[in-house]
Amino acid sequence: MAFKMSVQDYKGKINEVEVGKGEKAFKLGGTGTMAFYDFDGDTGNAPKVGIEILDIAPEEWIPSLQELYKDVAVNPVEWAKYVEKEFNPDFICLRFLGADPNGLDKSPEACGEIAKAVVEAITVPLVIAGTGNHDKDAKVFEKVAASVEGHNCLILAATEENYKAVGAAAGLAYGQKVGAESSVDINLAKQLNVLLGQLGVKYEDVIMHIGCSSVGYGFEYLISTIDRIRLAALGQNDKTLQMPIITPVSFETWNVKESIAEVEDAPEWGDREERGIGMEISTAASIMAVGADAVIVRHPKSLETIKSFVEALA
Repeated sequence: MAFKMSVQDYKGKINEVEVGKGEKAFKLGGTGTMAFYDFDGDTGNAPKVGIEILDIAPEEWIPSLQELYKDVAVNPVEWAKYVEKEFNPDFICLRFLGADPNGLDKSPEACGEIAKAVVEAITVPLVIAGTGNHDKDAKVFEKVAASVEGHNCLILAATEENYKAVGAAAGLAYGQKVGAESSVDINLAKQLNVLLGQLGVKYEDVIMHIGCSSVGYGFEYLISTIDRIRLAALGQNDKTLQMPIITPVSFETWNVKESIAEVEDAPEWGDREERGIGMEISTAASIMAVGADAVIVRHPKSLETIKSFVEALA
């Protein structure tokens, strides 16, 4: 008897969400099965890989990255243009650390001007991340969303604390995509999506950021959460969870001890830069294998490796 492979047939499908404008715009999602399971059905759009830049000089980054960007890091526009030309990411993530109230505390208006200059200087889609301070981010994202109107950016992210302000500005007033950020919990992710929907933001304009951790740091809980979200979205046809997922890997992996410990303090761990790259690649590949539709990395070597990983599997 000829072998007949068993196929898992799902009821649901992940929404397709387009980010960016022009020839390099891309769609996330569209899958009707688990990540890379092409033997079960349509895997939709291939995952995308973006690279992180800041609105200020990266003084906390490792020396090799500071050296790489020394001629452009004082100007976000030049930095973005350099990254696009030299490394060819699928998108660029502009992170507004300079707006942090505990740092330079840049005004929302200044952030809006920077975002506008950056998005007009590049051809790849732009993802815009904030400070992590929910109150300040709400004010920053309102100005930023207005300044990049017409460019279909992803604003990362609306949280339970500020979703009304961010959702109204980005998703309703200025036609951007909204990142819905929760804390590694399927119920919290679902609740935030429902709240954005009740606000009037279309589910087709939402991309989930359900949290992130580095491999070895409660990572199995993150993986199981994404598994549960995808199984509910596909198997139970739960439309409140059928959004693509983006994971800002670099925000976490370059802060753990394996990445930041000096060689003098842990000589047995080897070169600091290689350790950081290894943590970033391991985390990004693992999170993609379980369902992330896009990841954000920091090191160009990580970008190159993960793009090759996607090309080999997608």
